[in-house]
Amino acid sequence: MPALISVVLVAFALAMDALAASVSIGICIPRVRFRHALKVGLIFGSFQAAMPAAGWYLGRAFRDVIQPLDHWLAFVLLAAIGGHMIRDAVINKAADDDPDYCPIGDPLDTRRLLGLGVATSIDALAAGISLSIEAVSLTLSVLVIGVVTFLICVIGVLFSRGLGRRFRRRACMIGGSVLILIGVKIVIEHLIAGI
Repeated sequence: MPALISVVLVAFALAMDALAASVSIGICIPRVRFRHALKVGLIFGSFQAAMPAAGWYLGRAFRDVIQPLDHWLAFVLLAAIGGHMIRDAVINKAADDDPDYCPIGDPLDTRRLLGLGVATSIDALAAGISLSIEAVSLTLSVLVIGVVTFLICVIGVLFSRGLGRRFRRRACMIGGSVLILIGVKIVIEHLIAGI
């Protein structure tokens, strides 16, 4: 039972970045439907489940290579996506008058979601490395982390319904800023941990 509690706590901690990204996506969707939330949840949950498994198997062999770079990779991916959102929102100043407009194009674009899925799950790769050292079941870890992330992301997208509908351009600027701040947070946490 203590192992399960530990994995659940890790799962919630790892899912916070994906939650913030889910809310940012939700604000840019003109008419949020359950299928939208389901798509985001499945992609983010899958990455959050797959990364610890990858970290588990590759952890011992590549720990010294992965840990110094994982935070920079996450930062670059999140900053690029967030910066694109902000740039397009600034360029399209008339967006607030069109309730169906989103300055980042299609927020549910599969390629964009896959990029966000990778960026928000880099920490899960590092968590998989640490879980490989502990006596925790890989199957339990993968299932719990994936399910918790899936549920949190679905709730995040549905909760954000309507937040950006009236002020879509500003909402997408905020969403882009949040993604960049998540990347900065990841870098700071890793730099502080390295001190």
